[in-house]
Amino acid sequence: MNPLEYCIIPDWPAPAHVKTLQTTRQGGASVAPYDSFNLGSHVGDNPLVVARNRMSLNALLPSEPVWLEQVHGAVVADADHADCVVRADACIARQRGSVCVVMAADCLPVLLCDKQGTVVGAVHAGWKGLAAGVIEATVRAMDVAPQNFMAWLGPAISRDAFEVGEDVRVVFVENDPQAASAFVPGQPGKWLADIYALARLRLNALGIAQIYGGGYCTYREHEKFFSYRRDGVTGRMGTFIWLE
Repeated sequence: MNPLEYCIIPDWPAPAHVKTLQTTRQGGASVAPYDSFNLGSHVGDNPLVVARNRMSLNALLPSEPVWLEQVHGAVVADADHADCVVRADACIARQRGSVCVVMAADCLPVLLCDKQGTVVGAVHAGWKGLAAGVIEATVRAMDVAPQNFMAWLGPAISRDAFEVGEDVRVVFVENDPQAASAFVPGQPGKWLADIYALARLRLNALGIAQIYGGGYCTYREHEKFFSYRRDGVTGRMGTFIWLE
């Protein structure tokens, strides 16, 4: 199987030399429960098979991506430096050919670039990362005027499938009362959280108005996407961005 046949090309008006790629769960060599195009080396899959899956992307990528050790924090790596920190949840690049990637299976991947295409970024934004300010930290690191930014929201769990406790709601509402609009009541004592809406609020607060994507649900679209909440043991998709 060819994973490239199943990849998603983000639909946003980024400059032509800003290249992006979103993988799905299809087209790889991994067996259940990682079937089939798992890029995560930390989830229990056969390391040799994961390496084979990653290698199958080489034809599309100009260099080896900076594979992060994601910890749901707000540290930003710099893909332009070979010795950059990899224990991070975001990555930026200014040099042509430096590939940023984040992995997810329900958490929200966010791609960022400026209108001139001088800098790009990829963000792993689960609720903990959002609350910790990972988007804000990435925008600061990219050092571009807010009005020049655009963002693409990749596949994540949708509101109808993302039930959280009152503690999660409080974290966001205490930071921004408008965040209350991203939560609707679920089971007693629980809330259904719209992670796409929470990210848009954060981006808007930074002055970023050009926001695209956000129409998928990793939990519901089981044939296309991995979902940690749905399956527990599962693979990871990759969201890539680089300058050509």
